[in-house]
Amino acid sequence: MLESVAGVGSLTGTPWIYAVVALSVLLDVFLPLLPSGVLIVTAATAAAAGTGAATGQVPREVPDILALTLCAATASVLGDLVAYRLAWRGGERLDRAIARSRRLSTAQERLGAALSRGGGALVVIARFAPAGRSVVSFSAGATHRRVREFLPWSALAGLSWAAYSVALGYFGTRWLGAAWLATGVSVAALFAAGAGAAYLMRRTPGRPEAEAS
Repeated sequence: MLESVAGVGSLTGTPWIYAVVALSVLLDVFLPLLPSGVLIVTAATAAAAGTGAATGQVPREVPDILALTLCAATASVLGDLVAYRLAWRGGERLDRAIARSRRLSTAQERLGAALSRGGGALVVIARFAPAGRSVVSFSAGATHRRVREFLPWSALAGLSWAAYSVALGYFGTRWLGAAWLATGVSVAALFAAGAGAAYLMRRTPGRPEAEAS
């Protein structure tokens, strides 16, 4: 963890921090094992430590917290849309793969029911769950949900997740002071939110939709 803080901290004085965060968030819809959330928390922690949050000093060379949030949220939505379009064009092979997976089939049914009722809280919850973003994005495309049904919820999910992750790192450092302690506590809170989201996804009742829109 300390090596992660040091590595990200070395990038906080350059624009590369935004590129690294954007690329990690963009790709983790395809590679859920990428620690994009941990990276954002660590970047925000390093940024807060660099600003001298405890003293109120704000040097110009550290990343802007708002820019970091918008960068992560934008990359999240773009990744969702790429996965959505790939799944839309996936054809019968993808349909068979989903049919073989109980988890994907269940998520497909729940997502369809949620979006058809005009609600997409499941999309937002799934963004916090491990691999939940991947399941929802691919399911939305595979079932040919309309983009206007999926995109607004994807944007809300991405912004909520990015803001939460950045806030954990920033305010953790502001309140706890030591970067290593703030990072550890913040990452633990991020994992706790993921576990809670996964539990809610399992508990959310779903019903098969009558037809795809």
